[in-house]
Amino acid sequence: MGKIQIMDEWLSNKIAAGEVVERPSSVVKELVENAIDAGSTSIEVFLEEAGLTSIQVTDNGSGMDEEDALKSFSRHATSKISKEPDLFRIRTLGFRGEALASIASVSKVTLKTSDGEHNGLEIQMDGGHLITKKPTAFRRGTDITIAQLFYNTPARLKYLKTIQTELGHSIDYMNRLALAYPEIAFKLVHNGGTILQTNGRGNVQQVIAAIYGMQNAKKMIPFRAESNDYKVHGFVSLPEVTRANKNYISIFVNGRWVKHYLVQKAIVDAYHTYLPIERYPIAVLYIEGDPYLTDVNVHPAKLQIRLSKEQELLPLVQEAINKAIRSAIHVPVAEKKEKPVRVPGEQMNIWKPYTPSFDENKMNAIVEKLTSESPAPVVREPISQGSGVVSVQPEIQRVEEVPTELEMDWTPQALEENQAATEVPAVAPATIEKKEPFPQLEIVGQIHGTYIVAQMEDGFYLIDQHAAQERIKYEYFREKVGEVNPNERQSLLLPLTFHYSADEALILKENVHALEEVGVFLEDFGQSSFVVREHPTWFPKGFEQELIEELIEQVFKTRKADVKKLREEAAIMMSCKKSIKANYYLTKEQMVVLLDDLRKADNPFTCPHGRPVMIHFSTYEVEKMFKRVM
Repeated sequence: MGKIQIMDEWLSNKIAAGEVVERPSSVVKELVENAIDAGSTSIEVFLEEAGLTSIQVTDNGSGMDEEDALKSFSRHATSKISKEPDLFRIRTLGFRGEALASIASVSKVTLKTSDGEHNGLEIQMDGGHLITKKPTAFRRGTDITIAQLFYNTPARLKYLKTIQTELGHSIDYMNRLALAYPEIAFKLVHNGGTILQTNGRGNVQQVIAAIYGMQNAKKMIPFRAESNDYKVHGFVSLPEVTRANKNYISIFVNGRWVKHYLVQKAIVDAYHTYLPIERYPIAVLYIEGDPYLTDVNVHPAKLQIRLSKEQELLPLVQEAINKAIRSAIHVPVAEKKEKPVRVPGEQMNIWKPYTPSFDENKMNAIVEKLTSESPAPVVREPISQGSGVVSVQPEIQRVEEVPTELEMDWTPQALEENQAATEVPAVAPATIEKKEPFPQLEIVGQIHGTYIVAQMEDGFYLIDQHAAQERIKYEYFREKVGEVNPNERQSLLLPLTFHYSADEALILKENVHALEEVGVFLEDFGQSSFVVREHPTWFPKGFEQELIEELIEQVFKTRKADVKKLREEAAIMMSCKKSIKANYYLTKEQMVVLLDDLRKADNPFTCPHGRPVMIHFSTYEVEKMFKRVM
């Protein structure tokens, strides 16, 4: 008898589940995406113990008749595609046809559905096997409950994280979907407590407020641009609103949340010199284009896609966002210490991570219960509490123009009524305004040889003298280094020597042409060493070694040398080195000249590293501190 056998459907579904169903959030993702594809306008998700005990998704979509309901649990069953060309114009979220079959193979499923034209149907599945099928009274739509997830694959339970962490993944994805589809009313409930609720009115700003918080939503600015092939639009935060990582950057392509490194980089690059090092914005980017320009079938979870004509898309994104930032930039205001007001829908967001009480014994009891029916014994380790952090992030379809007026009632009673009515209060419209003029300041003096104090009728300003001169010199050097012919070179009196490891030297020898294209010529000096005898004339005196080392590092990373990026870094480096430092006392005349020069800068409000140049303290806030006003 031969060794090769054909697996039965039950076994193949369990193997497929390992690819499709990684954790409870994977089930939430697949079921909610199916509900969206079914044309739902209201989707509710109920979780018990982060979904380990129960996941219930209820929608008011098109529903299914008996034939479709039974077919939906078969592997490779889909209503989204029927022939090969369909793969190249996918507009739905799901299309692989493995979700329900895979989920059912590792859980106990109860499905209730109706298409509104026939009697409702209830189906119960256990481990992928049909248990019961019977008619039931049910309105148009679908209700599906997944119980005891992974009960028959206990090894999968062993690798799950804490309840808090697993819940965080589900919250994260639900928030993205809420932003992607503001016209759908979403509700997420965990252990009886509402975590997310949106009204489905199609107002993106209200959804941003519900997820990111009212104060942050007010500091989001809209942008919009289009080319022959792509339309881009969305919201980005003012430079004063930053985060420590890129998790708050969300990208949607034709309604699908995706991870795309180059598009993400274009968003970050749009903030060049506006943000401090290692700080990132909150951004929600929507990209619309012909489905033929995208390939979404390159990742099991469909989170990564390939985009055609990237070289057209990337500058479109970067320039649109940069233009919006430059139009809305303003002097940062001193932070106001106010008692926070709870906003409906803000119970769970990235600024106040959700931290449900963790009961280790309870978690292990859940695992014990789920594995009690396991077909084979398994050695399990107790699940201990980890440090999972809930991160949330996510209009694409048709995005409404930002309304000119949004009514809002801020009274506590109104907020409570809004919470009860599942509403999120509207946000004051974010409009791109003209570039804020530099204030006409009267210099008062200097503090600690570091900060200039100036005043106006609306309060006083603190100006960081080093940051101010950095901005002035950066814009000067950036212009000067761009004027120099890259082919003009200057000989060095003493050649510069560079030493590298054997493997690095080999990379340099293979890519020496990349450096020659930008005017740097390496000569082999033996034993993995190189010398440079001349350099481009625009290299600033005293920085030659650093700039050439930076170019060589670029070659190691990308096999090419980016002279545009190098010139930018050179301008920043020179501006920092040649600017006045802290503890340097200025005369009043020097302060006047400094502020006059700063007034002429394109962006006088941040230094090249993204730090603020000046801070405004309003007269009202000062009077409040001294209890002159209440």
